[in-house]
Parts: sequence; structure tokens; C-alpha cells
Amino acid sequence: MNLEGRAWVFGDGVSTDHITPGRYFHLRSNMKELAKHVLEDAREDFAERVRPGDIVVGGRNFGQGSSREHAATVIKMAGVSAIVAKSFARIFFRNCINIGLPVIMCDTTNVQEGDILSIDLKRGLVEDKSQGFHMTFSPLPEVMRRILADEGLVEHVIRHGGFNLGG
Repeated sequence: MNLEGRAWVFGDGVSTDHITPGRYFHLRSNMKELAKHVLEDAREDFAERVRPGDIVVGGRNFGQGSSREHAATVIKMAGVSAIVAKSFARIFFRNCINIGLPVIMCDTTNVQEGDILSIDLKRGLVEDKSQGFHMTFSPLPEVMRRILADEGLVEHVIRHGGFNLGG
């Protein structure tokens, strides 16, 4: 699976409250409406300007805070094709994989706003086409890549049945 998109650069500590502001809690059953406010507290105009395929670039501990799946879901609904960050909150990372949104951990220090990034999930490579440098990451395990290819865990289980957990 290869992805390419324009970078939106955020800093360290982007929380789930930055992604889905608490004042919109009443919209949690209307995800389409909630998505209109995605990352509003980190960048006011993000929801209006993000385009399908764009890539969110974060610093350390992206997605910290609550375990709500809403944060990952509204980022994907906004058209973001992947999130690349130095590190992720553990639950946010799994929520992203479970809904079919690729999350990549690598050193994002030199990525600039608007750079065009190309991601090769299998090879563990992010290319910054605008600046001409590469970032490497540990490739996602095959099972995670299959879940992403199937657009999330629910679709994966529907297509392939339950998981054999051994035993």
C-alpha cells in the first residue's frame, strides 16, 4: 500500500481534545457533523482546507488523552490518508489501525507544511518529495497492513472471518 499527500504539520502533544473538541461532545452520534470540527483547536481552518489524501504530521505523543474512537474516525472522515508522527498514544494508534487509518512512527522534524509525502507501508519508507529526503520506520506487521487494506478491523473480520488466536 502506497500513499501520497500534502503535509499538515502539527507539534507535540496533540490530544484527542484538540482533534475532537469537548464542546462538540453532543455531536458524537453525528460523526459527519463532528468531522466539520476536526483539529479545530489545533488549527482553526484545518477542516475547511484539508483535501482528500492529505497527511497529518505530528510530533511526540500524537493522540494523547481519552480512548474515544471518534478522534481517529473524524480524521479519516476529513479525507486524511495517514498520520505520520514521532510517537503516538497507544490507544489512539490502535484506534487508527482498527478504522483503517495508517499511522507511521518516524522522525518528522524536517517535514515542512505543504511538503508532498509518499509513504510505502511495506518497505517502511516515507519520502519527502518536496525536500528530497527519506525517513524510515519499522514496517507495520502484515496483519496490520491487511487490516488497513480492508479499510479497518470490522471489514477485515467480515471478509476473512474471526481471528485464530491459537491455543
